[in-house]
Amino acid sequence: MFRFIVRRLLQMVLTFFGATFLVYALMFAVQDDPIQALVGERPITDSQRAALTERYHLNDSFFQQYWYYVKGLLTGDLGTSLTGRKIADMLADAWPVTLRLTLIAIVIAATIAIVAGVISAIRRGSIFDNATLFVTLIVLAMPIVVLAPLAQLIFGIKLGWFPPTAGKDANLYELLLPAAVLASLVVATELRVTRASVAENLRADYVRTARAKGLRRGRVIGVHVLRNSLIPVITLIGVDIGALMSGAIVTEKVFNIPGVGFNLFRGIRTEDGPLVVGFVSVLVIVFLVLNLIVDLLYAVLDPRIRYE
Repeated sequence: MFRFIVRRLLQMVLTFFGATFLVYALMFAVQDDPIQALVGERPITDSQRAALTERYHLNDSFFQQYWYYVKGLLTGDLGTSLTGRKIADMLADAWPVTLRLTLIAIVIAATIAIVAGVISAIRRGSIFDNATLFVTLIVLAMPIVVLAPLAQLIFGIKLGWFPPTAGKDANLYELLLPAAVLASLVVATELRVTRASVAENLRADYVRTARAKGLRRGRVIGVHVLRNSLIPVITLIGVDIGALMSGAIVTEKVFNIPGVGFNLFRGIRTEDGPLVVGFVSVLVIVFLVLNLIVDLLYAVLDPRIRYE
């Protein structure tokens, strides 16, 4: 187990620097005039432009700029946004908001996916099974840029069931609608994986043996089948947490939630390279750590799995 963890940590270091290098290269490639993009239509003096250019090394080459970023990163400094704020402070303000939204979304998605997936697997070919297949196909086909404003219009403005926007200190009720919209990104995939995994395990030899011993159907499914079926689902959920944090850009922008996605959207729009790279770097770390935790959970869910 120790050797496995060390090997994975080394892989995580290489993956982290590879990902940040690509993101930095993309931001460097698309930058036109980040200073003018930051101030918008307002005029900027030559002295202000020269000061900002020197401060953020905008005249240096790509590798020089990336070296400045890595040097700061190794000392725990995420840098400074073009707006003058420390990226670490901005992240500290935005992170709790996105974390609450993501946790609510993953609970909604996992609950619907596991419950509906198990029922669909038990009742294969039934009306419920066909209905869930139809609904999941619709959800998969509908992009978040359409679903988010549509849900806001129908449930937030027309029907008034939920607040149309949520601020920094939004409570659970105010975050339910954006969380449900965010959950739609992953619920369909998790549901189909749960159904396929449960259906496969229901046909396994150990299930027939358990039934032959006289165990109740609820115990067979709840204890034996569900535990073995959760391994691919746990994998998806672990990956989806990181994906939802990074994929909340549209949802947070539509519902005016000042989280990580909201700040990333603003950073991309204003060509704020330090802000985008700093936020993405933290998201990469979260994604890698969650994947490591998921791998370690395999041995908990299935005692047959051992890491040597």
